[in-house]
Amino acid sequence: MVNDVHVAPPAPPRWYESLFIAVGAPFTAVGRELRGDVALAFAALGAIFRGAAGRRAVVQQAYAVGNRSLFFITATLGFLGLISVYQVATQIQQILPDFSMLGAAFIQLMIREFAPTITGLMIATRVGSGIAAEIGSMVVTEQVDALRMCNADPVEYLVAPRVLGSVVMVPMLSIYAVLVATLAGMALGHAVFDIPTQTFLSLRLVKGPDIVLGLVKAVSYGFWIPIVAAHAGLSATGGSAGVGWATTRAVVATSFAVVLLDFVISGASYVIFSV
Repeated sequence: MVNDVHVAPPAPPRWYESLFIAVGAPFTAVGRELRGDVALAFAALGAIFRGAAGRRAVVQQAYAVGNRSLFFITATLGFLGLISVYQVATQIQQILPDFSMLGAAFIQLMIREFAPTITGLMIATRVGSGIAAEIGSMVVTEQVDALRMCNADPVEYLVAPRVLGSVVMVPMLSIYAVLVATLAGMALGHAVFDIPTQTFLSLRLVKGPDIVLGLVKAVSYGFWIPIVAAHAGLSATGGSAGVGWATTRAVVATSFAVVLLDFVISGASYVIFSV
């Protein structure tokens, strides 16, 4: 006759243990995502340096990132230039009606901050979601597994061309964004506040560090947006619902990555160039 062994149920976690679990769970999830993003970034860099990213695939991805985003960037940065100049000029007109430095300050701010960052956010929403949806669909339909079975690295075929195309095109789009916003702001300033074109198109405040900072931000955004979006797509599970969730996660994660990179790079530039 076998004696029944009664095992006591585990004690429920104490309130402070539950608190630690609730607070630590988001940080654990973020750390797991960051680790996956960094690992994918190193794998993509290795594929690029090996020359595994085909030239034709890179050109196709550059076209998808750059040419198909022109209207989006033109409309967004054009309106941003109009709104910014109108708001600032209105305030200047009420306090001290001197517009001699408006154009110079506006162009400097566009080069340093608004043009690369707003462009990065636009690319994150348009291109990042597309990358996550495309790769996620390939994952749930087992096309990525088919690539692995054929001894083909999915990072070389799916991620590296997108990263290289984005790194090339996002700085170009940022330069184009500066041009569009400046022309829009100049037109409004001349039409509404009678600011001479030569006065608005002043580069007296633009220094070398401003240009370097804007380009560094654009290149960083161009590299990390496809990395984060591709990682979200490669993590998709559960059919079409999983693809939708991966797309949503990609938009949120890439937008957050742009904001975080902007903060880190701006802080680092302040420390470097102020020494």
